[in-house]
Amino acid sequence: MSMLTNLELIRRVPLFSRLSPTQAQQVADGVLKQRFRRGQTIVEQGTQHDALYILLNGRARVTAADGNGREVILAMLGGGDYVGEMSLIDGQPHSATVRAEVQTDVLVLGREAFAKCLPDRSHLAYPMMLGLVQRLRAADRQIESLALLDVYGRVARALLDMSEPGPQGRVIRNRVTRQDMAKRVGASREMVSRVMKGLEDRRFVQAQPDGSLLIRDAAIGA
Repeated sequence: MSMLTNLELIRRVPLFSRLSPTQAQQVADGVLKQRFRRGQTIVEQGTQHDALYILLNGRARVTAADGNGREVILAMLGGGDYVGEMSLIDGQPHSATVRAEVQTDVLVLGREAFAKCLPDRSHLAYPMMLGLVQRLRAADRQIESLALLDVYGRVARALLDMSEPGPQGRVIRNRVTRQDMAKRVGASREMVSRVMKGLEDRRFVQAQPDGSLLIRDAAIGA
């Protein structure tokens, strides 16, 4: 890595291009440089790191995996890209694993320094950011489901994602048609109907008189 100051490195990152001189200096004062070897994990799915990782060079692969170790590639990252921002904004674990494909140098920005770049929590921009992060997480789950789960698993996960806690289990209050579910999970209406009938026969899912669906056992998503 060339012997550039942290401020010079920050100025080369598109993410920070609109920062004022004062903000840029605050970020530069809060970053650390770190080098990852080929194959080394930068962030791991299901864990949480209180830092933003900005790639200066090299290349990294973003993947999501199921319980059986099967992986789907979500993205490839290069210089100027960054990871970890969703966890820093919403406080949730990482939705994917990021590994260095080659030797990769990064800037690591801690939570406190990152927070200085964010709008105040009372500002309208902050809940909008949270909403965008939630959509990104949902998109990651959808890609993972389509790539790694069979139709049964995709329907089960979709049901759980659409449900909310109720007195007897999880509940989907809005009516969900078989056609809508088929479009959501990328399967035929006939296949979705067979899966739903199987869930209903096993009493995992029960239609209620008011049109809602009661999910009695969250294990359908396992």
